[in-house]
Amino acid sequence: METITFIREILLSPLLEGTLMTIKLILVSIPFGFILGILIAVGRVYGNKLVSSFCAIYTLFFRGTPLLVQLFILYYGLPSVGIFFSPFVAAVIGFILCSCAYHSEYIRGALQSIKSGQMMAAEALGMTRPKAILYIILPQALRRAIPGCSNEIIYLIKYSSLAFMVTCVELTGAGKIIASRYFEYTLVFAVVGAIYLLIVSVVTKILNTLEKKLEIPGLG
Repeated sequence: METITFIREILLSPLLEGTLMTIKLILVSIPFGFILGILIAVGRVYGNKLVSSFCAIYTLFFRGTPLLVQLFILYYGLPSVGIFFSPFVAAVIGFILCSCAYHSEYIRGALQSIKSGQMMAAEALGMTRPKAILYIILPQALRRAIPGCSNEIIYLIKYSSLAFMVTCVELTGAGKIIASRYFEYTLVFAVVGAIYLLIVSVVTKILNTLEKKLEIPGLG
């Protein structure tokens, strides 16, 4: 009974606020990370040498350094050169930049899986190279990249917990504050874990439905 009372009267409200913050972080980060990932992938595969090299270096940096280090640079490092971000904005920028790098690799692989003859056929029909990429190559590639990009979205949900390290109090941060105050670490983080599991399960269901709806006939 004491456990139920603790959850209802003390734990539930802060965790609800933290969950809403987590959802805000996710809803802002996912679309921008995905769109930028498309641009980086297209630039790396079809850009000139300078653009392709920049995209490759960008991907190498953000995939090769820990997200936590990137967040520290954004929130604690940039103020030294006069650039200030709020905790929420710093977390979102960090998530977008990191997530973008991983999305770009999934999409790059999908782009390279499209046979080169399709580009040649599109150009032979009078389409410019950008139009051929936009209307012929990219739609096919994005459908093939959905499973990989879905994984990255799930990862983003879980590593959104790092936002607390730059003082953005999301779900994990709210749990940490309550657990430290009442020394109920096991109970609090069991509830936190259950909430993450619920969020991931819902998002996974949505992504699986999207994948089945958009799968390429014969390749599903």
